[in-house]
Amino acid sequence: MSAVMKNIADHGAASAEPAIAAEGKRRIRVGADARPAMRKSPLRPLLLGVLPPVLGIAFLALVWQIVSLKTTSFPSPLMTLEEAIRVFSDPFYQKGPNDQGIGWNILSSLKRVGMGFGLAALVGIPLGFMIGRFKFLAGMFNPIVSLLKPVSPLAWLPIGLLVFKAANPAAIWAIFICSIWPMIINTAVGVQRVPQDYMNVARVLNLSEWKIVTRILFPSVLPYMLTGVRLAIGTAWLVIVAAEMLTGGVGIGFWVWDEWNNLNVPHIIIAIVVIGVVGLLLEQALVALARAFTYEDVRN
Repeated sequence: MSAVMKNIADHGAASAEPAIAAEGKRRIRVGADARPAMRKSPLRPLLLGVLPPVLGIAFLALVWQIVSLKTTSFPSPLMTLEEAIRVFSDPFYQKGPNDQGIGWNILSSLKRVGMGFGLAALVGIPLGFMIGRFKFLAGMFNPIVSLLKPVSPLAWLPIGLLVFKAANPAAIWAIFICSIWPMIINTAVGVQRVPQDYMNVARVLNLSEWKIVTRILFPSVLPYMLTGVRLAIGTAWLVIVAAEMLTGGVGIGFWVWDEWNNLNVPHIIIAIVVIGVVGLLLEQALVALARAFTYEDVRN
């Protein structure tokens, strides 16, 4: 009798083990399914996207406030904000050739940058294609580029003043000479990195040089070329501010220097923020252009 009862007990324990194991696996599976559901909270992407920038700006404002408390001549964030509201309430006033609103100064700087940058693109991108395409031209121009590229753009400003006899074309010349090198170098590198198989196919098909450039080189080089354009526009915007400080006239750089002469520190801080915002917008516009014309992932 005891043997029979023992067999029944063993049979029950054996039949219960699969049920217990199945229940444990179900609970584990439910717990594993619940964790991703918790991670996919709709607020998480919003917090990760908004909270870090807000904290960064708050930290900057806190440091700014501490510095303003330690230095009486340095304006507080609230004082600068009030002055910025007043400045941007009428950004396009005109009271003389050297007394104009900040809007006119920004437009004047952008006009100079556009002219110098455009001329650099017209010269630098075709020259980069030729340097990358022909070894003879690469050997001819590479020493010139290597020699002149490290020269500070402002070192070219006296040459522009000497040649053009005026401040405005001299500033445009400085923009041109600092913008052309990234375009030449990146375009040439892009041409040199085109797979040789593409060129072999073009040779077999007996394609003309124009078709090689438009059908093979240009689509392959476009990401490199746009990278050079992005680097050039950032450098151009940096240089125009310094060039306008030296040459005078209407422009955001001259506005900063003029406000320093008037000891108007809040306006200097406003100009610094404006310069940063405009530079950021220019770069983001070119990033959007790069994403629209290439299949590659373009990052800052």
